Amino acid sequence: MRNFFTNFLQRLETNFYKFNGNGNGKRPVPELPKSGLRFESLSLDNPPSTTLESKTQIDIAISRAQQYILGEQGESDGHWVGILEADTTVTSDYIMLTHFLGKVDKEKQQKAANLILRHQLSDGGWNIYYGGPSEISASVKAYFALKLAGYSANEPFMQKAKKRILDMGGIMKTNCFTKIYLAMFGQVDWRAVPAVPAEMILFPPGFYFSIYEMSYWSRCIVVPLSIAIDRKPRIPVGDYLIQELYLIPRDKVFYRIKRDDSLFSWRNFFIDADSIFRRYEQHPIKFIRKIALKRAEKWMLEHMEKSGGTGAIWPSIINSIFAMKCLGYPDDHPAMLSQLKAVEALVVYEGDKLYLQPCVSPVWDTAWAVIALHESGIPSTHPALQKAGQWLISKEVRNFGDWALKCKVEEPSGWYFQYANEFFPDTDDSAAVLMALQRVSLSESSNKEKAFLRGLRWIQAMQCDDGGWGAFDRNNNKTLLNYIPFADFNALLDPSTSDVTARCIDFLGCIGFSRTYKNVKKAIEFLKKEQERDGSWLGRWGANYIYGTWSVLSGLTSVGENANEPYIKKAAEWLKSVQNADGGWGETIKSYDDPSLRAVGNSTSSQTAWALMALFYAGEVSCNAVKRGIEFLLTKQNEDGSWDENEFTATGFPKVFYLKYHMYRNYFPLYALGKYRNLIQKL
Repeated sequence: MRNFFTNFLQRLETNFYKFNGNGNGKRPVPELPKSGLRFESLSLDNPPSTTLESKTQIDIAISRAQQYILGEQGESDGHWVGILEADTTVTSDYIMLTHFLGKVDKEKQQKAANLILRHQLSDGGWNIYYGGPSEISASVKAYFALKLAGYSANEPFMQKAKKRILDMGGIMKTNCFTKIYLAMFGQVDWRAVPAVPAEMILFPPGFYFSIYEMSYWSRCIVVPLSIAIDRKPRIPVGDYLIQELYLIPRDKVFYRIKRDDSLFSWRNFFIDADSIFRRYEQHPIKFIRKIALKRAEKWMLEHMEKSGGTGAIWPSIINSIFAMKCLGYPDDHPAMLSQLKAVEALVVYEGDKLYLQPCVSPVWDTAWAVIALHESGIPSTHPALQKAGQWLISKEVRNFGDWALKCKVEEPSGWYFQYANEFFPDTDDSAAVLMALQRVSLSESSNKEKAFLRGLRWIQAMQCDDGGWGAFDRNNNKTLLNYIPFADFNALLDPSTSDVTARCIDFLGCIGFSRTYKNVKKAIEFLKKEQERDGSWLGRWGANYIYGTWSVLSGLTSVGENANEPYIKKAAEWLKSVQNADGGWGETIKSYDDPSLRAVGNSTSSQTAWALMALFYAGEVSCNAVKRGIEFLLTKQNEDGSWDENEFTATGFPKVFYLKYHMYRNYFPLYALGKYRNLIQKL
């Protein structure tokens, strides 16, 4: 029986993992524009006009912003990268990690603790975005990290934190991954943790519960975590270090997940399945578990290669370290050292404080910096753009990754978000990079054109059956999986979204495809179905409806959709109706929890830029709302050419994890001002 099972798994591996070789088959080659592809932008290098006073003010603002952004370019290779800021949970995790490894740097720990303390709210808790309310998991993690850093529960700020945490329901109200980390330190019982069986890795691609039906980030988080959960480590820091955060005595806690009142529901089904798996966890079939753990370890190690850590994102990097430590890897093992190096690359030092980025965004930042600079008048032959273009070409993926299981192309391509993440290019970055490269003149144009063609084929092949595009995979949309108890981070899947779909057709339009092409038609139909009743679109990766609406109108305009279409006019009217009194636009992150708050919030430079560009695409260049929005950007610009922005305007996992790109506040306003100047010159 054991040999049969082992041989069966080996056959599955042979059949389903061929993408690691030289090819993975082909999908039908999509049609190309009859007029040919445009490898250079049609709006190249327009000289600015300074004949009117209003335009002169814009010229000055544009020049300042250009100089500021050019000054931030990396001198050695020409790329841009801004800080990518998240909430305090990542920094709290960092303190936990150092204690897990037994390698506490007292100076760094104090700086991390200082950062956490700086972000404590007046009510004692910690939030997950600027201006947001206290959130239970972030607050418990912060409290525990401060305890690990040596702070007494009797400190006034700790007493305040404890009260707020108990008011929010206590430690047992935290999310799944928080409970797992706390269980590793003995602060919650492992019975509080949903099952994450290592045997998941054995399900073949195509099977409903295969790891390849999860999003890329979920795979990278869950696979190493399944190893750690199998070993159930217990780091000795005192079993009751944060016992004061329990509403009832710890030994009285009821660990079963509460079912809903329905006789049958998918939620109840998966809760019952979790109970079965948790019982199985106590007595797994040993030889199957051994095979599963070996497969998980192999998968984890393979996905560290050519990447800035497993998946190049914080949760999977730290989970891989936990897993390797549980497997007995020595501290000087190359794989362990590579992950620790990846951790240190995410640290940002700020005086007496430090914090951790969840990942880095050089490819994304470089693409948008190039687009904004060129749109605002920097010529395509400018050395800064040429250098950036060469750097972007060097970041093209040239190996088959997980995406290839569902996407059949002759040659791999695509671009990732970080410095290195070879297994996981994404369509959003790829489309932005290709639109940026279209705006750059390179001496070796043949390399650019070859990359263009590969990237085009890849993006076309990644289109989902519903007409839209997801970010990292095709057809990653098995919605029942969202009911799995460990999926409470609200992003287990990577389905088609409006903003990513729009970016892909934006690129297709830039190189010559129109709305008459079959695949573009499918995408437009998808976008029409996704439109909200008020005319807006939700933003998956940016906050929120303003970002989504800008993305969609940009894409629709690019492929030649008529701005007078009623559904486009409806979007424009919505944008005008939600403009703030100061002339800007803003939207709180809270709109993900409460859609009635869409486009409600303090005006920000990035969101104002998105709203303005959306109105441009809707044919509203001369309307009063645009004039007021432009005036907002002009008056809010600093003398050095930058803009200030405290708010988080980007999204990791809606309702759970949000982001602040430090370059958004500058390159998007420059892009909007440059586009406005180009448009009014034509009036």
